[in-house]
Amino acid sequence: MAQDNMADYDIAIIGGGINGTGIARDAAGRGLRVVLFEQNDLASGTSSASTKLIHGGLRYLEHGALRLVREALTEREVMLRMAPHLIRPMRFVLPAPPELRSPLLLRLGLFVYDHLGGRRILPGTRTLDLRDGELAAPLRQRVRFGFEYSDCWVDDARLVVLNAVDAAARGAVIRTRTRVVRAEREELWRVVVESRGRRDVVSARVLINAAGPWAGQVAENVLHDTARLPLRLDKGSHIVVPRLFDHDRAYILQTADRRVVFAIPYENDFTLVGTTDAGFTGELGAVTCSAEETEYLCGVVNDYFRKQLKPDDVVWSFAGVRSLYDDGASEAKDATRDYVLDLDDPLQGAPLLTVYGGKITTYRRLAEAALEEIEHLFKRRRNWTAKSRLPGGDFDHDGVDALVSQARRRWPFLTEAHALRLVRAYGTRVEQVLGNAPNLAALGPRFGGDLTGAEVLYLMTNEWAQTEDDVLWRRSKLGLRHTPAEREALARFMVESIGRAA
Repeated sequence: MAQDNMADYDIAIIGGGINGTGIARDAAGRGLRVVLFEQNDLASGTSSASTKLIHGGLRYLEHGALRLVREALTEREVMLRMAPHLIRPMRFVLPAPPELRSPLLLRLGLFVYDHLGGRRILPGTRTLDLRDGELAAPLRQRVRFGFEYSDCWVDDARLVVLNAVDAAARGAVIRTRTRVVRAEREELWRVVVESRGRRDVVSARVLINAAGPWAGQVAENVLHDTARLPLRLDKGSHIVVPRLFDHDRAYILQTADRRVVFAIPYENDFTLVGTTDAGFTGELGAVTCSAEETEYLCGVVNDYFRKQLKPDDVVWSFAGVRSLYDDGASEAKDATRDYVLDLDDPLQGAPLLTVYGGKITTYRRLAEAALEEIEHLFKRRRNWTAKSRLPGGDFDHDGVDALVSQARRRWPFLTEAHALRLVRAYGTRVEQVLGNAPNLAALGPRFGGDLTGAEVLYLMTNEWAQTEDDVLWRRSKLGLRHTPAEREALARFMVESIGRAA
């Protein structure tokens, strides 16, 4: 390309979810000039509406997806080392009613699961007697035995944000609340964006459509591509209810329709239940958990647990739309979760890479694969992320307790719960949040619970938080405990802070 040196950026990315930010981080770390555009907040779509798991996908073994499961299982421990503040090991209890799946088949699947991905840190599977004990106590007596195996839990939205933070630290430009309105393909891409009523134009050598479920809309409305993308939209919904059990294990529940539903300890006082699988058509900006989905999830819980749920017990629900590659599967639950990368690299015109599918667990490998697709356009640069750390994650995978103790010595006014929440969110960057504060009052106003002005300002300055929802639902899940009055006070503080900075 004769005009390569005239481009503002090497790569322009549309989409601030896990795939977009993961690609931006990897590319910036290779020395490429990167800009990322997100029309809303980071992780405001599918990437904050997951089941919060870093897992191989046990049920995908049924569909013969060995490559996907192997890659995901290998990535579990890579991710655990990369972000030990955001990701932690979790044991899963799988009750085994014999009428649903053969217990022998389950044990065989778990044997494969234990050995397929080179497990080093996580403990293996064991058989459980579910007639008594703490794991049996919440369950109805219909289930006599089961299995316990390992996967990991993740704060999904913060994983996205910290990929963006690291990408920016490595030179990427992250532009949130910036909508791409048009992209014109010539020798370079001419990308027209709009933010706060202003339009501007940037040029890039390569354009990456990582808009997830919006990828089809980007193709049609931004790229003016009349060909329909092979995109399948699948809605998954979750409910959050008061805690169903007192221990720290999660449950994976088989259903009569041959799906699985998870019941996971969540934010200390709650249990997260999900997910559903259903094909989706409708407005992507207004996705909610329906009454029917709530009833379905309550029904699955009620089949297994002594504590019976009603829809009125739900304290929060959320839903997201997964963008899957349309492989012709007849049902949403059977569609592939594997990612597909489609490079359109014409002889005349700049390349376009479209990203389909993907899982949070394998986002790092997806980013590597995406850059391999376009490596012929740039000088070859090594893969580097496998042994990297995300911001704040520069400590041992089992070092959270030590970091909490260290934080409480450094800031004696922190309670154990407050210190743990901060370490889980910021890792070794707690210092940047709290600074040299001698007491809690020095951290500024409090907005319910332990959220302080100092933390909010940190999020606004370093993590692109602009609204109370950004803080309460994506940078944290403190919205579960905040009152309308506290939300209003937080919103006012953020607006005033932006005004003072202007």
